[in-house]
Amino acid sequence: MGKDNKDNKKRPNIIFYFSDQQRHDTVGAYSKYAKFLNITPNLDKMAEMGIKFEYAFTPQPVCGPARACIQTSRFATQNGCFTNGRALKENDNTIAKYLNDAGYDTAYVGKWHLASNNALSREDKNYSDYGTKAIPENLRGGYKYWRAADILEFTSHGYGGYIYDGDMNKIEFKDYRCDCITDFALEYIENKNKAARDENRPFFMFISHIEPHHQNDMERFEGPRGSFDKFKNFHLPADLKNAHETEPDFDEHFANYLGCCNSLDYNLGRIIAELKRRNILDDTVIIYTSDHACHFRTRNSEYKRSCHENSIRIPMVIYGSAFKGGLVNQNLVSLMDLPPTILDVAGVNIPEDFMGKSLLNLLNSDEPQEWEDEIFTQISESQVARCIRTPKWKYSVSSPENPWTTAGADTYYEEFLYDLESDPNEQKNLIAAWEFEDERKNLSQILIKHMNRAGEKTPVILHKQ
Repeated sequence: MGKDNKDNKKRPNIIFYFSDQQRHDTVGAYSKYAKFLNITPNLDKMAEMGIKFEYAFTPQPVCGPARACIQTSRFATQNGCFTNGRALKENDNTIAKYLNDAGYDTAYVGKWHLASNNALSREDKNYSDYGTKAIPENLRGGYKYWRAADILEFTSHGYGGYIYDGDMNKIEFKDYRCDCITDFALEYIENKNKAARDENRPFFMFISHIEPHHQNDMERFEGPRGSFDKFKNFHLPADLKNAHETEPDFDEHFANYLGCCNSLDYNLGRIIAELKRRNILDDTVIIYTSDHACHFRTRNSEYKRSCHENSIRIPMVIYGSAFKGGLVNQNLVSLMDLPPTILDVAGVNIPEDFMGKSLLNLLNSDEPQEWEDEIFTQISESQVARCIRTPKWKYSVSSPENPWTTAGADTYYEEFLYDLESDPNEQKNLIAAWEFEDERKNLSQILIKHMNRAGEKTPVILHKQ
């Protein structure tokens, strides 16, 4: 499947540190207000030493679909996981399988969200629900070491809960969830169980936190105790101040949300400290990013699932190997670009059907690569929608089809057009303005190009009168 580079000593370990529903501006490296509150000192230091991608985006602003895109490097309509509750197929080629074949040890810790088929009818023969159950080995995407739950917010709260190990045994924990998930990751790095990994091999570990995602059954964000007082003097981001299309809830939740982000950073620091203690930090690449952002019910009735920046723009910082120097990259990049980047870093041939491109292409200053600064995003659950984002424009179309049962549509209607240069907070929708007809036509063709590339048929796009 992949190129097996036998010279393991020269290949870096890779840690994918993943948050859930984190805005990019909760990171000090992106926001002076986050810097002032000292929310992410460890990640800020990592950005100073590594590479910060200023404009990073998700291809699907929903938990499960975004994860499926990362594991397969294929869009949600290609891998079939276009809503939550749709499992990866057992025979899907994943980054873990490619790395296993190439001689890496692979590990997964935290939230999986790719085993259950509970979006299907209970009468469907493929229906399954592992939300609170142990996930069998054939549904783990190829990862060998396993400490995870399919829907972590169903098996735990901010404090206390359980996950499962590779033998499907329940492991309970009592302390703050982000700390405990990190404990399980540290057990793997420390190799306390000598059977866990072969220290003569490089390893790839995916650490999937649920913070700062809200706790579903409590309808609130659960930061560590004391978070509200610690961050109560937060500065409200400009995009939230005026974009009140529904009933926002940032006043009551934003401080605890920042507390979650601060906990993620504290635990990132614990990972880095252990790598240093074991003298393997210089042999490790660390990727920090999130599945989507959070608009606090300012764009629809919940927190994501829209085309807006505060749904799709995410933090992305990489440190290690070629990703050094404290540089800031201004290209538009996607989560889709991380799977080919991971394989490239590992010395594994990138499959032709991968939809993203290796970010290493952007680091070669001697031979700069052409980079298409266009972000394609598919949106589900709230609507069947498609979006294109260029350095200047945001253009989104939607269909009246059922977004839970329909992956794509034959006909879409133009819904949003924003000039991001003059309106970065997307306060003025220009979709009905006649003077932008040429821009809309051009953007619709760019959008269709990306839809075709992702295996979607050419739709009819109509202008709303």
